[in-house]
Amino acid sequence: MRISDRVKYKLQTANIVEKLIAINVLVFILTYVFKTLGFLFQFPSGFLVEWFVFPKEVGEFIFKPWSIVTYSFLHGGIWHILSNMLILYFSGIYFLNYFSAKRLLNFYFLGVIVGALVYMLSYNLFPAFQATGRSYLMGASAGVMAVLIGIATYIPQMRVRLFILGSIKFWYIAVFLVLLDVIQIPMGNAGGHLAHLGGALLGYVYTTQLQKGNDIGSWFEKIMDGITGLFKSSEKKPRMKTVYRNKSRRTTKKRASSGKMNEDEKQKRIDSILDKISKSGYDSLNKEEKDFLFKAGKDD
Repeated sequence: MRISDRVKYKLQTANIVEKLIAINVLVFILTYVFKTLGFLFQFPSGFLVEWFVFPKEVGEFIFKPWSIVTYSFLHGGIWHILSNMLILYFSGIYFLNYFSAKRLLNFYFLGVIVGALVYMLSYNLFPAFQATGRSYLMGASAGVMAVLIGIATYIPQMRVRLFILGSIKFWYIAVFLVLLDVIQIPMGNAGGHLAHLGGALLGYVYTTQLQKGNDIGSWFEKIMDGITGLFKSSEKKPRMKTVYRNKSRRTTKKRASSGKMNEDEKQKRIDSILDKISKSGYDSLNKEEKDFLFKAGKDD
């Protein structure tokens, strides 16, 4: 199998967490390749990044509203992206054992948006930032924190093995990272840490509302479905007029209808399992239900 075929196969079989990581890494590489070319040929390369980072000024944001999402795909260095992607992978894999891929995207991008808004509000509200000049936000940390705190809130007593530290309860990790951000606000990168806290708050509120039966991200999921729908061909091929009826054609239609029913049954099964988790916890599932939910999460 050729390398290109392997890459294509990997992308097709990757789950949503792996795809998010791949996109972040690809953007990071392209950004620094552009910066390297700018250095070698001595042309300004920072103007492109400025169009996608999130500003603290409301007036500037109005002229580039897309930046409330695009800033999350830009990172300031190797350690910045490495730490974000490691935490995203760690928390995302657990997340997909309990929730769907679409819901992970809800947590991730709503965390990114809330993190940006907290950053902007803080820099225009607190006296400590009044003398700050131009300031921009970048990095996926707010979205990553939303996923991490979201799943930690859902399974706080779950013990996870964390390198040499051994088995640690999920909520210990979540509390440690939140406190770390609070402590580091006066030490530098205050805007970044405030954005992290905004994402963490979204993750906590989202999960607690789900446990009460309220999906506060359903509106965002509809928007995402609408956007992805724009890239799918909605045009139907014109039917050719024929002077006879073919048995194989009727069989094809029947199979297509049966496939649609299978998808509906699959979704109903997923919903029933998630309802069972919300009422009795993940441990109440039998092995077959766990395997089915895990496979469905990879297929989304």
